[in-house]
Amino acid sequence: MTFASCFIQKAPRLSGCNKFLSLVSSDHSSAMEKTELIFIPFSVLGHLAATLEIAKMMTLRDHRLSITIIVMKFPFGSNPTLTSDSDSIRFVTLPPVEVVSPGITGPATLFELMKAQIPQVRDTVGEITSSGSAPLGGFVLDMFCTHMIDVADEFGVPSYIFFTSGAAFLGFNFHVQFLVDNEGLDLIQFKNSDAELEITSYANPVPGKVFPPGMFDQDGGVNWMFLHLARRYRQVKGIMVNTFVELESHAIESFSGTTLPPVYPVGPILSTQTECVDGCAIMSWLDDQPPSSVIFLCFGSWGSFGGDQVKEIAHGLERSRHRFLWSLRQPPPSKMGSPSDYANLEEVLPEGFLDRTAKFGKVIGWAPQVTVLAHSAIGGFVSHCGWNSLLESIWYGIPVATWPIYAEQQLNAFHLVKDLELAVEIKMDYYSDSDYIVSAQEIEIGLNDLMNMDNKMRKNVEEMKIISRKVMIEGGSSHSSLGQFIEDMMNNIPWKQEI
Repeated sequence: MTFASCFIQKAPRLSGCNKFLSLVSSDHSSAMEKTELIFIPFSVLGHLAATLEIAKMMTLRDHRLSITIIVMKFPFGSNPTLTSDSDSIRFVTLPPVEVVSPGITGPATLFELMKAQIPQVRDTVGEITSSGSAPLGGFVLDMFCTHMIDVADEFGVPSYIFFTSGAAFLGFNFHVQFLVDNEGLDLIQFKNSDAELEITSYANPVPGKVFPPGMFDQDGGVNWMFLHLARRYRQVKGIMVNTFVELESHAIESFSGTTLPPVYPVGPILSTQTECVDGCAIMSWLDDQPPSSVIFLCFGSWGSFGGDQVKEIAHGLERSRHRFLWSLRQPPPSKMGSPSDYANLEEVLPEGFLDRTAKFGKVIGWAPQVTVLAHSAIGGFVSHCGWNSLLESIWYGIPVATWPIYAEQQLNAFHLVKDLELAVEIKMDYYSDSDYIVSAQEIEIGLNDLMNMDNKMRKNVEEMKIISRKVMIEGGSSHSSLGQFIEDMMNNIPWKQEI
């Protein structure tokens, strides 16, 4: 592996929330001494996109910064390509590494794959530092890439976390890890339970049934992974979180007065570049629909359902009579695979469904989610509650009906419905490995609630939409927080402290 594997490509111009960034670039002269930062994202689309956006923001804010993003490829699934038109951002793509870890399955396998990348990351950073480039200032690591803290330590520079989920979930990780390590908390008692736990970053007690399912996976290693991550977070110099104070004020306040690393709410960090490749036919259909009339159902890059659940969704949509755009994906053949589009939708949908709903609904495969959410015809969003998707829904002022599937999405759903009152519930405790089938009746009730134009939740979402855009411009809370992070990071550079 040589540094020649770096590549720089052009990317579409900044749009959406990032159009504000051109207004807030700092006055630092490009002639000033550069400082090199190493960014290591988790190699799935949502994390990669957010990492690139925060890197763009930082280099626009401070021209002293030069950023190398090290992308680790996995030996399965898709590996998106990152590009940038910034001269201050470059990429190194590492080849995939095979690992064999008996007894470790699912998400914990990804953790082992990242650990196996340590030698390649070390060699790459070594080449960067010996190439006569700018002095190394620190590592900015994805929330799942804490193994790389050890590499930063070897080079004698600080580590920081870019936490791509919300502040409430960050607090959950710290709180549960503390209780397990210091008070002997047995998490199993909360599995599929209504028993509640007081978590400082949540305004309401959190029921065990919305804990991330992986918290209970002691055999596959996911439980250990969650706890290990929280322990490592305590060792970094600061944590940037993809949120904003006005959205999660209670959660942000819960970190005050603690011994935790400083938390910097710098969001919403979004890639709002719209696209119309396969999506043009979708946009044409939406153009023919009345404003705020269509429910968009989309469950993320990894979201899919079995045949029985698909039929219940179809019946719920048909009974509700609401206009809908449904992104329906086929489950992968293995847990580590990605969903794909159905070759023949009629094979999985109820007989005659497409004909009966042709006048008010459209079923598609993959969907350009941001482009769809930005369309004026969209009036509601049935979402898996991935944090990026929730931020996108807020940015465009689209109310959400929650249907979590995996990871921390159940907590996100609970947070939005109960704490923030920015969503309605279809389910909050559903998860992909469950045998539970959400009934057509439950779905119909949730859809009707979502499209109730008198629902106070709609007003809340519209107000938060306005706020989410103000926080990113000069004088906004996230703009100020990012500036504070850059200032603190520059002050933490060891070689500057020695001058």
